[in-house]
Amino acid sequence: MQTFDLEAEGLRALNSALHAQAANTNQTVWEIVNPKGSHAIAVGLDAPIEVNVKGHTGYYCAGMNKQATVHVHGSAGPGTAENMMSGTVIVEGDASQYAGATGNGGTLIIKGNASSRCGISMKGIDIIVHGNIGHMSAFMAQSGNLVVCGNAGEALGDSLYEAKLFVRGSVKSLGADCIEKEMRPEHITLLEELLERGGCDAKASEFKRYGSARKLYNFNIDNAY
Repeated sequence: MQTFDLEAEGLRALNSALHAQAANTNQTVWEIVNPKGSHAIAVGLDAPIEVNVKGHTGYYCAGMNKQATVHVHGSAGPGTAENMMSGTVIVEGDASQYAGATGNGGTLIIKGNASSRCGISMKGIDIIVHGNIGHMSAFMAQSGNLVVCGNAGEALGDSLYEAKLFVRGSVKSLGADCIEKEMRPEHITLLEELLERGGCDAKASEFKRYGSARKLYNFNIDNAY
């Protein structure tokens, strides 16, 4: 294991060292100590390595991630795993606003709560939240899956496209063009796999599915002024 003291050696040196890792590296496991809420930790990674952050992080931790597994042993600031492409990001605590925004692939697991705008404009990422999510989550979500074991705030799924939203608890309100949908057998199978991947102690039968009513796809002359 490679241990990196962020307070002593600095962020630029950390990200440079992580970016230098290739697919055939033998430095596959990293431990980052003394993060102290620093921003942009482990961004832009593109190697099958494991990075363990021992503490809280600031904004954009693990942004643009490819291949790597980034495990935050604390809470994370805004934009965690923003625009990630593949790999896995795990947050043991809570995540601030727009976690997983614009994510194209991979898996984001939040074991606490997520704040507002979780998964906005998601494009294929799987986001699994053990707790609650805030308002405007999955706004304009295009594809991928959002699983919420707790409750959802206002305007869930506003203007979404074809992303699938699974919520176990209550939903304060649905956004424009978002409706509750039938939970068919294929959705149960998908959700069971996501819950297992996220390490969630919940049953797929306890969830409701939400998705697009598809009424915003085409221009409607009656809406014109």
